[in-house]
Amino acid sequence: MKLYYSPGACSLADHIAMHEADMTFDRVRVDLKSKLTETGQKFEEINPKGYVPTVEMDDGQILTENVAILSWIARRKSCLTPTGEQGELRLLEMLAFISTEIHKQFGRVFKPTSDAEAAAAREKISQRFQLIGSLMKGDYLFGQDASVADAYLFTMLLWANKVGLEVPQGLADFAQRMRTRPAVQLALKHEGLE
Repeated sequence: MKLYYSPGACSLADHIAMHEADMTFDRVRVDLKSKLTETGQKFEEINPKGYVPTVEMDDGQILTENVAILSWIARRKSCLTPTGEQGELRLLEMLAFISTEIHKQFGRVFKPTSDAEAAAAREKISQRFQLIGSLMKGDYLFGQDASVADAYLFTMLLWANKVGLEVPQGLADFAQRMRTRPAVQLALKHEGLE
């Protein structure tokens, strides 16, 4: 199995989650500007969407998109899903929220068409972080155990730090807790982000 990633991109969430799940996989670095893998292969031959994350299964099947990949990882390692009758649904709900309400907004911060657009996106992200901070049920999103959604949220918090976006203290503390996890440390090391 292979994880196609770009250092510090949203694929970091999948990288962390795969380590949390004790999965065995190869990592293939992708240059998102040139659209080439580290071996020189055209990345769009692997994933026509042209962006990471992408997981190539041992049988050659390709899986893309954070929500799908993180859900798949959680199914393989049930401790990465919240407990309870609606645990899978709550996980999917949070993954979709992070993807659509936070991740997507960062595109308007990283590549704005205007200062006003960037300011509006920053405000929206701040509001969404405030909401997530108020919904946390413990050390992690769903309580005392980390889920795949925590890996995604951590990645978004790294992006917030990169662009100087202040986050609620509870989320800053959460990010520090995440940094102490061996899976996070390993993924950051692999991506050269220590």
